[in-house]
Parts: sequence; C-alpha cells; structure tokens
Amino acid sequence: MADETPNPPPPAVAPPPSEGHLSLAAAVEADKEEESQPPPPPPPAAVVTVTVTESKSTAKEEEEEGSLSQPPPMKEEPLPPPPPAAVEVKTTSTQEQEVVSAAAVAVAVATVESEKPTKQIPHSVVSFKEESNLLSDLSDSERKALQELRQLVQEALDTKQFTQKQEGQVEENKEEEQEGEISIWGIPLLKDDRSDVILLKFLRARDFKVRDSLLMIKNTIKWRIQFGIDALVGEDLGDEWDKVVFMHGYDREGHAVCYNVYGEFQNKELYAKAFADEEKRGNFLKWRVQFLEKGIRKLDFYPAGVSTLFQVNDLKNSPGPGKRELRLATKQALQLLQDNYPEFVAKQVFINVPWWYLAFYAIISPFLTQRTKSKFVFAGPSKSAETLFKYISPEQVPVQYGGLSVDYCDCNPDFSISDPATEVTVKPATKQTVEIIVYEKCILTWELRVVGWEVSYGAEFVPNAEGAYTVNIQKATKKAPSDEPVVSHTYKVDELGKILLTVDNPTSKKKKLLYRFKIKSFLD
Repeated sequence: MADETPNPPPPAVAPPPSEGHLSLAAAVEADKEEESQPPPPPPPAAVVTVTVTESKSTAKEEEEEGSLSQPPPMKEEPLPPPPPAAVEVKTTSTQEQEVVSAAAVAVAVATVESEKPTKQIPHSVVSFKEESNLLSDLSDSERKALQELRQLVQEALDTKQFTQKQEGQVEENKEEEQEGEISIWGIPLLKDDRSDVILLKFLRARDFKVRDSLLMIKNTIKWRIQFGIDALVGEDLGDEWDKVVFMHGYDREGHAVCYNVYGEFQNKELYAKAFADEEKRGNFLKWRVQFLEKGIRKLDFYPAGVSTLFQVNDLKNSPGPGKRELRLATKQALQLLQDNYPEFVAKQVFINVPWWYLAFYAIISPFLTQRTKSKFVFAGPSKSAETLFKYISPEQVPVQYGGLSVDYCDCNPDFSISDPATEVTVKPATKQTVEIIVYEKCILTWELRVVGWEVSYGAEFVPNAEGAYTVNIQKATKKAPSDEPVVSHTYKVDELGKILLTVDNPTSKKKKLLYRFKIKSFLD
C-alpha cells in the first residue's frame, strides 16, 4: 500500500494561460449604476469559460421576503438572472486555470457581494523554514564545519572506525567492511554530493558541532548494523498496520506526506498486537522502522532535492495518555528516531486534536527546542481540513481528511491525484454558483464536494437557444455531513449553453467548496 507507492515528481502547477485565453472578471452588483459591457466573445480555441458568482442564500432571501408586508418588487425576486457583465479585478482575486483537456480554457472568476463580508478569525501559523543544502547557500561557518566533518569521516573510513566488529553484526555487512564502504539510507558515504546532505543533517542536529556530529554518525552506523537495517528493508512483516501509518501524495513544496492515524488503536485486538508486551512492542517498532527506511530511500538526497517528509498526525479517537503500554512504546520510538534519523521532518501537523493533547503538549513544551516547536501545527476537528489545505493541495489530500484523493484506486477513473482542483470559500448565508459556459459540443465530467456539507447542491444545464428548456441534472438537495463526501456527474453537451453548479450555504459558518472537471470530445 503506502510503502509501495511510486515516487512521482511533485504535483505540477497548472501552466500559465497562453495567448490571452485566461481572463479574470467580477460581476457587477445589481444596485450599482454602471454601464454594462457585453462579455467579449470566447477565443476560438477555448472550449469553456468558468465563472464563480456569489449571491445571497435562498434561505436568507426567503426569510427576508417573509418579513415584508408587501410583495417585493420584481427586481428582488430570486429568479436566476442572465450572467452579469464582467469587469476587471486587479487585486482581490487570483487567476486560475482548469486543466480539462489539451484545449485552452478561459477562466473568469467573478464575485458578487450581496452583503458585508464577515470578519475572519486571525489564524497564524508559526512556520519552520527549511534550510537549503546547496553549498552556495551555507554560511561561511557552516561550510567550514561541513568541510571539517568530511575530513573526519574520511579518516574514520580509512582507519575502518565505522566497520570495527560489533556484537550482533549481520553477515551481509562483511562485503562493505572489506571494501571500506559505508552506506546510510542506501547512500555510500563520501561518494557523491548526496553525502553532503547526509552530513548536514547530523550537523544541524548537533548545532554544527563537528565532533558531536561525528559521534552521532558513528552511533547511528553502529545501531544500524546491530538492528540489521539492510536486511530488514527486504523482510515481509505483513500489512496489519498499513492503516496506522501510510504515505499519500505530496505537499505544496514537494515533500512526500506520511499520515499517522492513532485512532486505529481503538481496535483492542490491533492495540494488543502492537503493545501488549515487550516482544510485541519490539515487533511493532521493527515494522515502523522498516516503513520509515523504505520511505526515506525514495527521497532525493542531492543538494537541490527534497530529502525530508511532511508528517500528519491524526489524533481523532486516539487513546489517551493513561495507556501505559502506549507511553512506553512512544518513548522508545521517539528516542530511537531522535538518535538515528535526524532532520527528516519538514513539518508536523496535528489534526483532530483533543483538549487533553493540548494540555499534554503544554507540559512537555518547555523541554522542546524552538527549532522543534516551530515545525508543529495544531488543528481541532473543525479546522483540520482547512489547515491541511494550507500545506497540501486538495487533490493530494485523502477523501477522509476533506480532500479529493481516493488512495490511488480506480474509484473514479476520470480523475487522479495529478488533476488540480479549485478551492472556493462559500461565505455564511450565501449561494455560490460555478458557471461553466460551453462553446463546443463535448462530454463534461466533474466532481465536487463541500467539506462537512450542511449545504444544498444542485446542477443544471441552460441552453443558449431561445425558448429551449433548462435540463435539471441534479435537483437541489440538502447534503448532510454523513452523506457521500464527493459527488460526480457526467453530462453530454449536444448543444451550446452553460452548466450551473450551485451551492447554497444557509449556515452561519463559511464552507470550503472544491471542484474540478474534464472535457472529452465526442470522438474520444
């Protein structure tokens, strides 16, 4: 599963618009007395234009209408008006491009404000800035420390300090000992530029103290030989813990993402297999080390590459700190990782955080370095998806955590983890409409979700031909949090017109709307 995941390059950002096919627009408010300009004709190569509009929630409109003693004027009736004229938006919106086919797509994002914007709660994230491994980016003192450590490591290799016979040394290391070659994480020391990245990890873990870094390297190599790491990587340890820890997708900076799901240990049988006694704790630790080693060996250790992981820790239904066996296993694992896997985490994001964990963190926080604490981000259940989207694109986030990715299965063959999604914030008591104007006959497929739902969703096709009937693709239906998280539709467009995807948010909470679509020719 996770550890067998191929190592594709980080998700590509959609290419910039070509030859003016991308335009950014906003709809004019109904009560503004501005001269309307007809929308420009679509470029010949464009297949669709996408416009996102915002209006007052239907529930809000009905409430206001019911409070009036006289029927409202016709202009206030909630009938869908024709698309408003577009005006340029220069600073408040960003241009986006939907990757739907080889054809160019013009995307116009328009926003109609029908009420004052709600105040947003400030959300600051203390961010750890990952250091560069390029020699040109190191300070003079760091380059000097790296050069000194290189020399000491070379001396240790020449005098076979790393390969002295150790109790428990496995047979397969004899060949390395004879050749004087030592590898860490599958990379031979001092053979190429990747060694500098490894040495820098140890130097940063010891604040660039060269002698301390060398001692840490020696201890790590000794532990790897005693633990039999090279043989462990190829062992079959089963898959019973694959749901506890798994790799899935990449963050926005290209780090592979590792998910740790502590709630799985609510299963008493699984908990007992992992922690019931010292032998079982040892077996689970062995499996965890193997999983980590396989993931690390897929990283790019060249100076310009990505050689760290992004960790997501899901604490939903996690056993509390009162579990003695879990405390012992956690302490053992943390010590092992701290001593032998330095600087492999770019960010630690904790989601679905319960109150007791924050209290626990407050106790241990004074004992953590500022460098370590700067990598931590905490989010409660209501903010978990929003927090993940700050660092990971929605198409890379698993469905169970608010995203669109379905763990590389064939559940929806029309979309994959490489198909980018668009994020839209649906404000409280507003209705958001995604308008897809189609300029050619085609087959249009889309998928959409609102994280946590509690909204109404509907889809319809409105033909351009005068007197033609609107086709109701999906009747507006209220979606509950327990409903299927993602909806998908395919519609054959055999006449020109537009598809309207409408999300009505009657709640007092803002919602995150995600959608993406593809266009296929009739000939495909």
